Amino acid sequence: MRLFAWNVNGIRAAQKKGFLDWLQREQPDIVGIQETKAHPEQLDDELLNPEGYYSYWHSATVKKGYSGVALYSKVAPKSVQMGFGFEEYTQEGRTIVAEYDDFVFITAYFPNGGRDHSRVPYKMKYKAHFLQYCNSLRKEGKSVIFCGDVNTAHQEIDLARPKQNVKTTGFMPEERAWIDTVVDEGYIDSFRLLHPDEEGCYSWWSNRSGARENNIGWRIDYFFISPDLKDRVVDAHIHADVLGSDHCPISLTLK
Repeated sequence: MRLFAWNVNGIRAAQKKGFLDWLQREQPDIVGIQETKAHPEQLDDELLNPEGYYSYWHSATVKKGYSGVALYSKVAPKSVQMGFGFEEYTQEGRTIVAEYDDFVFITAYFPNGGRDHSRVPYKMKYKAHFLQYCNSLRKEGKSVIFCGDVNTAHQEIDLARPKQNVKTTGFMPEERAWIDTVVDEGYIDSFRLLHPDEEGCYSWWSNRSGARENNIGWRIDYFFISPDLKDRVVDAHIHADVLGSDHCPISLTLK
């Protein structure tokens, strides 16, 4: 079972850059999309109903062209939920929760703290409530997979210039500490499970000249799994060669 996540930085822009060709070539079983920047009524049938896939869309209502997540799935989930019970996040179109027979799959676009750090408190609230929700699913006996743009690099190995970015949102101590908590509670960073010490593995690069070419990036996109799924992990990969966004796709393969 091949699962993908990708912050496309605008699904319509990504479509022009070959997103649907990529989808048909890779044939993921499930793919979580972040930062769609679109409402379904703005999209053509090719994006809404690509061959072989069901699609689900959760768009921001606070303003158009902002945030938004989507889910493409070869098998229709048992249930699909937009958001996880908090209107302040739901209105920003940040989360889709899809339940399958053997796990709950969550695609999430975590808030950006902002250059002036004005959104860091909102980001930390979302993170806290999100983890509470995942834990509530586990208490019900469900396996959990959550993926997407967490907008935080965990360790120094996860960005090219850690020393220069300690005071930059995305690598501030309180943001990183949340991922520590996630790991302490048993969730597994699937990429680091298989590549614990591999350096230079990034999923996002600034649009500034030369950042991607010189691999001056950040690993801020993740697949986290609940511990009961650990033995099913076959592969976890960052597809840095795939263009079309300032992020690249990441994948998780399960038995």
